[in-house]
Amino acid sequence: MNARGALGRYGEDLAVRRLRAAGMAVLERNWRCTAGEIDIVARDRDALVVCEVKTRRAGGYEHPMAAVTPAKTARLRRLASCWLTERWLTRYGRPPVGGIRLDVVGVLLPARGAPLVQHVRGVD
Repeated sequence: MNARGALGRYGEDLAVRRLRAAGMAVLERNWRCTAGEIDIVARDRDALVVCEVKTRRAGGYEHPMAAVTPAKTARLRRLASCWLTERWLTRYGRPPVGGIRLDVVGVLLPARGAPLVQHVRGVD
């Protein structure tokens, strides 16, 4: 794994811890299909949560949350639909009662100190 991949994996590990601490159940990580990849699929009570994780080192790059553009959220909605069809509906036969929500977890790694983890629920 290269340095960029390791950074992303570390950020996803922190995101999983944050989601679990918020009471969510992580159902799947790094799910892939021909349309792309979902970083984390979780369940928050009756809602299915598709979570994008963005990790950045502090410094010259934009804030991690700024990388989630309208085009990215549109792609996440398409991926959520694919996951729902391939994974959820084959098991349960109906959509989740609480619907589907798109969340973003931004991880900022400062030069010193603890990482800053921000979880935003229900992005559009």
